[in-house]
Amino acid sequence: MFSISELCCMFCCPPCPGPIAAKLAFQPPEPTYKLTPADDTNIKYNLQLFDRAEWQYSEREKSKVEAFFTRTSRGNLITCIYVRCSKNAKYTLLFSHGNAVDLGQMSSFYLTLGSQINCNIFGYDYSGYGMSGGKPSEKNLYADIEAAWQAMRTRFNISPETIILYGQSIGTVPTVDLASRHEVGAVILHSPLMSGLRVVFRNTKRTWFFDAFPSIDKVAKVKSPVLVIHGTDDEVIDFSHGIGIYERCPKTVEPFWVEGAGHNDVELHPQYYERLRKFLSVELIK
Repeated sequence: MFSISELCCMFCCPPCPGPIAAKLAFQPPEPTYKLTPADDTNIKYNLQLFDRAEWQYSEREKSKVEAFFTRTSRGNLITCIYVRCSKNAKYTLLFSHGNAVDLGQMSSFYLTLGSQINCNIFGYDYSGYGMSGGKPSEKNLYADIEAAWQAMRTRFNISPETIILYGQSIGTVPTVDLASRHEVGAVILHSPLMSGLRVVFRNTKRTWFFDAFPSIDKVAKVKSPVLVIHGTDDEVIDFSHGIGIYERCPKTVEPFWVEGAGHNDVELHPQYYERLRKFLSVELIK
């Protein structure tokens, strides 16, 4: 149950969604990369990774990464990268990362992930992250992923049925929003949250007007197959959120509950890549 002070805060002076979102989600790190123009057209850029990015591959492997900017409907220029991991990839993942990393830190993982599951990876930085302009906000999250989606469709002619939306932690918020508006090949929700207020007050049973990130109310509109992944010992977004999202999805496959995993180590589980391969190569073709 809520304490008296919590109830007073909620009903007497409820916070706005913006402050809730900022407090819960947005921790952009110091940029771990920069983009430099590859030519005079300002269409393609070279990706320069700093030591903090901890790039795990050779310079030759970096040639598989195409970097560029695209503009959102809210006027921000955001960074995108397209990682060509496989020449015969059937699917491309539109990956929305967690809250305290940027594309530089994610780039090695993208190459590993794509190579393990035979997919190409399209990543983007939220407004205010990395080299992306603007400031992080809930509204910008939705505009950011929409701009990334449009870039996939127009710049690379990637068909919706071959796009897999992958959201991790706060990245599940824009992922669910986009999936509720566009039918895609499939959706993967890794450590999802039901809503911002439910993270802070675990006994919250409904979505209040001042809540942020109301994925629990949007996920019922997702028509694509959904795989939900969550660690049972998640210390940031309680395991109950994964269960709640799973139960509300109209079209789910068997979830991947990672016994003993926390918020940031699910992908270290030995069955992580195996479960993704099964989803992509077996469950999606049934």
